[in-house]
Amino acid sequence: MEKIFNGRIWKLPDDVDTDTIIPGRRGTLPSIREMGKYCLEHLRPEFASQVEPGDIIVAGKNFGCGSSREQAPAVFAVNGVKCIIAKSFARIFFRNGFNTGILLIECDGIQDACEEGDIVTVEVNKCVKVNGKEFPIKKVPDNLFEIVDDGGLVNTVKKRNALSKNKEVK
Repeated sequence: MEKIFNGRIWKLPDDVDTDTIIPGRRGTLPSIREMGKYCLEHLRPEFASQVEPGDIIVAGKNFGCGSSREQAPAVFAVNGVKCIIAKSFARIFFRNGFNTGILLIECDGIQDACEEGDIVTVEVNKCVKVNGKEFPIKKVPDNLFEIVDDGGLVNTVKKRNALSKNKEVK
């Protein structure tokens, strides 16, 4: 993943729970790709049909609260969302999001400085910028950024296993 990138904003409120992200009744669909068609269906019914690869979610506090549904961040990823910026994340969503390969950034203030459709610039481990304003962000730990860079935890484990096997052969 690039260290500096831009994306179009989809703005979401506080306390968006995992049932809002992907309703439980959709969890029985045969694939994440199928489930992705119903991402935010009750809150933003147009989302799945209008989201574009590289779009960025800007949300309020407690994003991803509720159940520990792994499909919640996965339906964002399958729809091309590469980054979610929120005031705060529910802890289980935070870890599941990184494991899915989505960059999650905690930042307070950007929510009041942007509107739906604005372009946000993310400078990883430095700041986010929107509408001429800059907001500092915390450093993403190297191990979590590696997972995002690899496209998710499964890919990171495969990469590490391949490296380990190559060392054994030598």
